[in-house]
Order: sequence, then C-alpha cells, then structure tokens
Amino acid sequence: MLRVVLDTNVVISAHLSPEGQQALILGLAIAAYFRWFVSGVLLEEYEGVLRRERFGLSPRSVTQSMRTIRKCSTLVIPKRKLNVSRDPDDNKVVECALEARADYMVTGNIRHFPSRFQDIRIVLPRQFLTVVAAQPG
Repeated sequence: MLRVVLDTNVVISAHLSPEGQQALILGLAIAAYFRWFVSGVLLEEYEGVLRRERFGLSPRSVTQSMRTIRKCSTLVIPKRKLNVSRDPDDNKVVECALEARADYMVTGNIRHFPSRFQDIRIVLPRQFLTVVAAQPG
C-alpha cells in the first residue's frame, strides 16, 4: 500500500473545494486507499490554517474534520530536522514524509520542493491521482 503525506495546502483546498482533486485525495485517504501519515506539527498546521477566519469554516466542522484526520492517519514523530525546502516552514512536511518512509508527498506547491527527496516523490495532486488510478485493485 502506498505511504503518503499530504501537505497542508492539499488538506485546506479539499475543505474549500469539495469537488476538486484535493477533495478526492482527502476522501481516498479517509477511505484508506493509501496509508496517510502525519506528524504532530503537521496536524497543528492543518488545524491552525483550517481555523483561519478568512476560510469561513465553522469551528464545529473543523473540530469534526480534525477528529476524522486523526482517526484516519498514522502519527509519526520525525527525528531529523531537514533543510530541503525553499520555504523553511515547509521542511516539516518533508520531515514527516522521511520519518514515515513515504512513497509520495502531495503538494499544490511543488516549486518549494525538489521533485524527489531520497525515495520520496514530491508531486502535484493531479499527478498523485494518476498514480492512485494505476494501482492494482
């Protein structure tokens, strides 16, 4: 089974555009089509961004969503600090992916990352959906 880390922008976009590719990916994660990994820092970022007033999400729906995310993902505790992203804030996503031994890191913002870090492929949502579609049964 694929091992995957979702960048915060994918999770946020999934909440804001329920018909989009990111929402499909989040739905597949929740349905356990792949193993979804998170870290404590990444969970905090998901929640903090989801709670931003400008997105207009109700506190109750964010709480419910975070409960689902925690239930459907696997928590890892990154042991290494990395400096691989152009935006130092984004290193936490790669740190999580490395600790999880992820196959893929999915982000809408690939320009901040190398296309690959060690064995982790860093891809756009549409690229990841192509990978998922090609998976056997």
